[in-house]
Amino acid sequence: MPETPEPPTVEVPLTDREVVLEARDLSKHFAVRRTLRNLADRDRPVVHAVDAVNITLRRGTVTAVVGESGSGKSTIARLLAQLYPATGGQLLLSGKPVRAARGRAFRAYCRQVQMIFQDPFGSLNPTHTIRYHLTRALRIHKRAGKTSADLDKALKELLGRVHLTPPERYIDSFPHELSGGQRQRVAIARAMAADPQVLLADEPVSMLDVSIRLGILNLLRDLKERLNLAILYITHDIASARYFADETLVMYAGRMVEGGDSETVTQRPAHPYTQLLIGSAPDPDRIAVTPGAPAGAPTAAADAVSEAVVASEDDDKAGEPPSLIRPPAGCRFHPRCPKAMERCRTELPPRFDLPGGQWAACWLYADDLDKADARPVDKGATA
Repeated sequence: MPETPEPPTVEVPLTDREVVLEARDLSKHFAVRRTLRNLADRDRPVVHAVDAVNITLRRGTVTAVVGESGSGKSTIARLLAQLYPATGGQLLLSGKPVRAARGRAFRAYCRQVQMIFQDPFGSLNPTHTIRYHLTRALRIHKRAGKTSADLDKALKELLGRVHLTPPERYIDSFPHELSGGQRQRVAIARAMAADPQVLLADEPVSMLDVSIRLGILNLLRDLKERLNLAILYITHDIASARYFADETLVMYAGRMVEGGDSETVTQRPAHPYTQLLIGSAPDPDRIAVTPGAPAGAPTAAADAVSEAVVASEDDDKAGEPPSLIRPPAGCRFHPRCPKAMERCRTELPPRFDLPGGQWAACWLYADDLDKADARPVDKGATA
């Protein structure tokens, strides 16, 4: 009797997948420590680390947040993990508002949302074995079983899930006896001990050797597909976001400036900051020189970066990220933007929807853009 072929699997669009964790207008401001310089100030200055950020994490989907150091990426991960109290905005878990500062509510939240930190050695206690770390996680989240045999089975299952086999080789080792990649796999196994719905990965491969980063990303992808997880991937490497993430959000100075599916954002960037970010990333396809150009001639990506530098030659601070204590008015990228206009200095750009689900917070895409406003900003003027 001939076998009946299985029906083809239908790919569910990203927007139709179940929303697990959602942040609406999430903000975080850190108060500046009092010094002799600001002691007389009545209003204590604050660092605007994150302002009005919206993120939606869906089942079976990886969402990447990309940006340079200090843009607020890690702060977002800690806000979603509720390690920091939010200054403003709302956090929804499975559609219900949640605020779990401590105690049982926080523990129940951690069963659903787990975080993987950047430094695997710093996140593991060096005085305890791998058995201790995983056993403690299983017992806290009540998944250790009733007998020692159940516990041993759960420990072996966790290590097998992160491809640390045979388990006996690693279970009684100390963190310093493992390589960086093995320690990160242990950290992932500890997070999976809670059987969460969401994984918050804060630059999980940035401190690992280049040769093993791909293995960790493939492991996270395998867990996402087998367990239908929602993953937030924090990174400054936009190339890895294209490879690993389904959706990419670009962050600059505490605000989201662009978003969309990873292929579109990385191949057809809309925001000037994203264009410069991609232009600065190494790409072997850009090594080829344009036919007829002299040897050593700059590529198009190098020209884009040079354009930004030349446009800001008259401003010594134009090449530096803005102060988040006193962020620039209007668009926060305008002091460094080669395409900045007059209105960029005073008006905060809203989110403009582009074809294909892409969006950008940039006045270049305003339908009612007045020609009189489309003048380059005088970089010599005071911002």
